[in-house]
Amino acid sequence: MDFLTLCQQRYSERRYSDKPVSQADLDYILACAQLAPSAVNKQPWHFYVVQGESLQKVAPIYRRETFKEAPMCLVITGNHAESWHRYDGKDHCDIDIAIVTEHIVLAAAERGINTCWVCNFDVDACKNWLQLPENEEPMVLIPMGYASAEGGATVKKRKELAQLVTYLP
Repeated sequence: MDFLTLCQQRYSERRYSDKPVSQADLDYILACAQLAPSAVNKQPWHFYVVQGESLQKVAPIYRRETFKEAPMCLVITGNHAESWHRYDGKDHCDIDIAIVTEHIVLAAAERGINTCWVCNFDVDACKNWLQLPENEEPMVLIPMGYASAEGGATVKKRKELAQLVTYLP
């Protein structure tokens, strides 16, 4: 499928079936993530694959009933000690994590696997659970699986391009 179609079809799923994600599909998604660009190629990310019994431990970090339905969750962390910092001190870790996260959700969508990009979670509880060092921050949770019968895409609401684009002479 072309990239525009992929972007049109990808949506945030919040209701999952119990059908597992295959290891082959997960490997493909992670290979796509590995190829994501980052500032000065620092690649300041790490991926924690949460499945099986570990899913019960991540559930209190993001207290949504539907979150517990996903057969898998990725926790993406960013290492601020490894990320590139611009001359004025701007840390590009957040930007790099956003890029790699988008690679993951689009690669999953290409495989017919649903995701939801979650940033509103208990960061301290996640950091403690994973026993992360000081400079490594949990930044994104991505529940991953197949939509349940109750799930499915909703209508996308987007601003018109004329509101987002300015052409300079």
